[in-house]
Amino acid sequence: MVALLALDSWNDYRALTDSLVVAYDQSLLEPVQALANGIVVASDGSVRVQEPFSIQAMFESTHLRYKYLHVGVQRIPKGETLDVNSPETTLMGVPGLPRPPEPLRAAQPDGTPVFYDAVHEQHPVRVAALRQTVFDNVHPGVSYSVLIQAAEGTGPRTEAQAESLRQELLRDTRMVLVMALLVWLGVAWTLRPLDRLRRSLRERSRDDLKPLDAGGVPQEVAPLVDAVNHHIASHRRMVAEQSQFLADASHQLRTPLSILSIQAGYAVRETDPARMRESLHAIVAQLSRTRRLSEQLLALAHATTEDEVAPAAPAVVDLNAIARGVVLQYLPLAHENDQDLGWVDARGLADEGGGEGHDDDDALVLPVKANAAELHEVLANLVHNAIKYTPRGGNITVTVRRDGAQALAEVCDSGPGIPPERRESVFERFHRDPATGNGSAQGAGLGLTIARGYARRNAGDIALDSAGTPERANGGGLRATLRLPLHVA
Repeated sequence: MVALLALDSWNDYRALTDSLVVAYDQSLLEPVQALANGIVVASDGSVRVQEPFSIQAMFESTHLRYKYLHVGVQRIPKGETLDVNSPETTLMGVPGLPRPPEPLRAAQPDGTPVFYDAVHEQHPVRVAALRQTVFDNVHPGVSYSVLIQAAEGTGPRTEAQAESLRQELLRDTRMVLVMALLVWLGVAWTLRPLDRLRRSLRERSRDDLKPLDAGGVPQEVAPLVDAVNHHIASHRRMVAEQSQFLADASHQLRTPLSILSIQAGYAVRETDPARMRESLHAIVAQLSRTRRLSEQLLALAHATTEDEVAPAAPAVVDLNAIARGVVLQYLPLAHENDQDLGWVDARGLADEGGGEGHDDDDALVLPVKANAAELHEVLANLVHNAIKYTPRGGNITVTVRRDGAQALAEVCDSGPGIPPERRESVFERFHRDPATGNGSAQGAGLGLTIARGYARRNAGDIALDSAGTPERANGGGLRATLRLPLHVA
């Protein structure tokens, strides 16, 4: 605002200065025109000025210092043009006033006044000059060139310009001060609700996550308050989820610890070595389940929480190779449960029983940009769930394929499946769906939650649908599909 005001003031000052120059030049031109109207050629052929003294008195009536008049005449012989260097006769006034500069002199037609700055007797002056031609009626063909000049010192107009500049600066300074005061008062008044908001925030306790009161805040700041309230709501949900997670984890760990305590007490009291070994085997089995539960809790915390330190950029990995490695890892467990774990390569090669073939191609079959360990955890949870819920003698097939711009890994089983209305709920923490599979003990209900968490961290997702088709003889079953964007080099 100050810069714009300064520019406007400079423009006003220039306009006022131009007006002053025009006004002073007009007053300087008046005696010149009066003298021009009084130039006559007498009957004897001489050039005269009528009433020169009255015109000079009028010109010198104010500011007597540094004011000059000059009327000079040059004779133009018959048939010739004016020679500016020819002798000049002074009819009135002071001789020796500076002539118009050459560019002005060349562009000066008769009867047209010109204005220019010059120095006379070591004083800066402003000069108005007019040249006109008069003809001798007594001697035909003879004419005279008359140069009329009026000069005055530039002091008065310089003082007027300086005074206008001072007045302009004074007005602008007052305006800047008034504007600054108004802006300060306006901003202070407008920001009072924000100051109250800041004080209320400082007086809050650390666990107070209520939304901010947006009432009374300026309209321009309301979106910021809404954004802060949105962040507070997100933080409140995160704290609630963490509290619920801790409560659920404590509940899940308390049961196996209680069982271990009872089994250990029973083993301590038992005197029969056979029964003691039976109790110890039960303790080992329970410890194994508890260890898996702890690992799943840690994996869930990692899958559903952003790292405080930015993770390294994901690498380009082969989904086909990762899925094949998971099948090989769980092949012994499937055989132990008398299940047929099959594998269909992304290149369309079926490998019943997870054989070791197809390693001759080192190129990436289905490249995806993701964390290899997290993808392995996703597929491991899907395959483990399929083994757990598929009855003995059933079959499980892991298929990797390309679907347009996506890479898919499908885990199909011949188990009881999940009704469509419950397929989203199984992704919730500690959710257990009734199973009629191989009779193994139920897990903690974290596998699918962990799998989806890792999938979404890698720009993918997991969907569940029925694996049953008219061609399948094993009934419904469940198909878990991992979708990831295909990496294009």
